[in-house]
Amino acid sequence: MKNGKRPTRAQKMPIQSLGFQPDNWLISKNTSTEMVIVHRFTGRTRVIPKRGLYDE
Repeated sequence: MKNGKRPTRAQKMPIQSLGFQPDNWLISKNTSTEMVIVHRFTGRTRVIPKRGLYDE
């Protein structure tokens, strides 16, 4: 699996709006339709759709 990167300030906003702690999540994939995040310690993967959450 690809190594995750630390989220930017713009990427932290939708992560936090879903109730996740942004410091514990890494960005694995960031496309125009979705953002795939991986938990820093457990490795659990979540997919956040970009529609309606925020604008880039």
